[in-house]
Amino acid sequence: MEPFLKKFFPEVYTRMKEDTKISNYCKFDSQLLTLFTSSLYLAGLIASFFASSVTRAYGREPTILFGGAAFLAGAALNGAAISTYMLIFGRVLLGVGVGFANQAVPLYLSEMAPAKYRGAFNNGFQFSVGIGALSANLINYGTEKIKGGWGWRISLALAAVPASALTLGAIFLQETPNSVIQRTNKYDKAKAMLQRIRGTNDVEAELNDLIKASENSRTIKSPYKNILQRSYRPQLVMSIAIPFFQQVTGINVIAFYSPIVFRTIGFGESASLMSSVMTGVVGIVTTFLSMMIVDRAGRRFLLIVGGIIMFVSQMLVGAIMAAKLGDHGGLSKGYADVVLVLIGVYVAGFGVSWGPLGWLIPSEIFPLEIRSAGQSISVAVNFLFTFLVGQTFLSMLCHFKSGIFFFFGGWVAVMTGFVYVLLPETKNVPIEQMERVWRGHWFWKKIVGGRQENEA
Repeated sequence: MEPFLKKFFPEVYTRMKEDTKISNYCKFDSQLLTLFTSSLYLAGLIASFFASSVTRAYGREPTILFGGAAFLAGAALNGAAISTYMLIFGRVLLGVGVGFANQAVPLYLSEMAPAKYRGAFNNGFQFSVGIGALSANLINYGTEKIKGGWGWRISLALAAVPASALTLGAIFLQETPNSVIQRTNKYDKAKAMLQRIRGTNDVEAELNDLIKASENSRTIKSPYKNILQRSYRPQLVMSIAIPFFQQVTGINVIAFYSPIVFRTIGFGESASLMSSVMTGVVGIVTTFLSMMIVDRAGRRFLLIVGGIIMFVSQMLVGAIMAAKLGDHGGLSKGYADVVLVLIGVYVAGFGVSWGPLGWLIPSEIFPLEIRSAGQSISVAVNFLFTFLVGQTFLSMLCHFKSGIFFFFGGWVAVMTGFVYVLLPETKNVPIEQMERVWRGHWFWKKIVGGRQENEA
């Protein structure tokens, strides 16, 4: 929004409005502007390691509660900001909230869900993120039209609404049976919880799996040190590779900067914000579709199909911008509309695959003894590369120009090949029996096949 840029980032505003010589691709290149965006993710990266200890020692529910409280404080600071420092400090508090929530919520969903519906339950996390992004875009579109130029304050302060829901909702959550058994010896309590959430009295097999997993976890004093062992190598590789790949799809380029991308190709301020709304709707619809089919179609199929869709659409966007968008002027309306449609196709590919599954797969593959540590590594890698992509994108756009889409498209090709070769299918496998998946895989069984012998 122009009043926001004028108040906090005047040099970007001046460049956008008055500098007719600067390249289309370089108008928004400001390290301070990108620091505002990406400070949230740097704070989340640091917070996720603290969140791991809280999750393990106190449970999933208190971690979610703390995350909601940090969100509330950050929203209040941002809405009332009078300086760039206040603005960035508010973003840091939001980052702490995101760090704690991203650590605990996917774990909570995976542990509470029955094995056959775990994919749908966990994809609800990304679906809700999509609803949040769409809501933010709609709010921005509406508040941008407020005459006094203070609409940005409403946009930033309204983050307090979902933050309040998260905080108050966490008070009423019950802890997961997995966490109760891990932190206490109250097996009867865990059994009663299992019977209630599964809707049946026949929970002995699952309870025994949880007790066995808990006994294993208690023998481990340092989960971070333990996760480096050869027997946990596939989980460690996936906990790093999957969130890394999720970020180098380039999706956060669209999530953070889609109005800037659309302005770069020639849309006006209002049209850019509405275009972001349209891509947000596409993301929600396709993530919902993924929720419906993930436990039938499987994780691998969706990741491979989504990867192909993203690769093709990014290559086409890059080709059109390389051929038709120079350093000055804009795309013709016809080409701009084609780019908008192709970005919508790209978001659809992400929404059905790497969006939700990038959170689902890391949350379901770890045995209980390293689950908190594994999830925190996954969240930290996600934040690290979100931060790096967010902090460098506007400079990359300036230097790479249309090549930015070929850059991310190349990574999509790499990650699709990685899934095809190295990721086994995890659908319908009970979470405490997941290690059998690695033992049945052509490559990973060479590494983990002797686990029991090693432990013996």
